[in-house]
Amino acid sequence: MSEGYVLVERSPTLEEYQRLCRAVGWEEGGIEPNRIEIGLANSLFSVCVILENKVIGCGRIIGDGGIYFYIQDIIVSPEFQRKGIGRRIMNALMEYLAAHAPDGAFIGLMAAQNYRKERRSNSQDVGNFGVFQARATFTRYQT
Repeated sequence: MSEGYVLVERSPTLEEYQRLCRAVGWEEGGIEPNRIEIGLANSLFSVCVILENKVIGCGRIIGDGGIYFYIQDIIVSPEFQRKGIGRRIMNALMEYLAAHAPDGAFIGLMAAQNYRKERRSNSQDVGNFGVFQARATFTRYQT
């Protein structure tokens, strides 16, 4: 990731999150803004990719921090897709999991209908939900 993009560890603001969701065609499903803010604030780990003081991508991990970890809301603005930004977000999330998810933890990935499936020998596809088991070391996300 180059060209002035900066990855920072923080949650997107409500406005940043809503803008990214609208940009990729996701609807918040009538969820009240204060509920979205609560959800964002309760993430275990979040990253944002920033270009010229504007959030152009984000990703987060939700869960209980002990047994269950879910990769959630990997969003990159359409005009910045296919530039390695989503890969960098996934790498940051996987590095967090490698450091914080204990062996045997359940790690899931919720994905939108149009996601590109990553094929791994230790994963299963169940509709739009992927599951893989925590290991001591994770490989970097590759397309």
